[in-house]
Amino acid sequence: MYEPIRTKSVHALNDPPPPGIPHRTREEELDIQLAGHLTALLTVTDELRAHTPSAELDAAAQRIADEVARLRDGRRPLRAAPTTGAGGATAGPDGRIAKLHQRAHTLAGRALVVAGSREDASGAALAAERLDAHAAELGVTHRTTA
Repeated sequence: MYEPIRTKSVHALNDPPPPGIPHRTREEELDIQLAGHLTALLTVTDELRAHTPSAELDAAAQRIADEVARLRDGRRPLRAAPTTGAGGATAGPDGRIAKLHQRAHTLAGRALVVAGSREDASGAALAAERLDAHAAELGVTHRTTA
């Protein structure tokens, strides 16, 4: 009826990786992913700050930069100079500001998923806060807490 498997599984990782081949743990990979999503969110936040300066966006950018530094063992993220094109900063639904808020909303959602996966409370709280802020700017309603 049933024949036992006689060969070693190709998925087994009983042996350590050969020297010279980098190997990261799942937690390290999730840290890298979360830092990447937050860095991208920081870039979009800096773009929004260039078009619509506000103390709230300044504080959010600082908190995001602090969180990235925490995930990267104190290394601060590189900050790109925002682009300010003439005539591109309209607040309408088809304008640049709405597109930036949509992008930031998407990135915050991705960061929230990764932070939840790695059980990072501070990262998840920051991502949820930014998700709600950008949803409010877009007129989207959703619930990020249980």
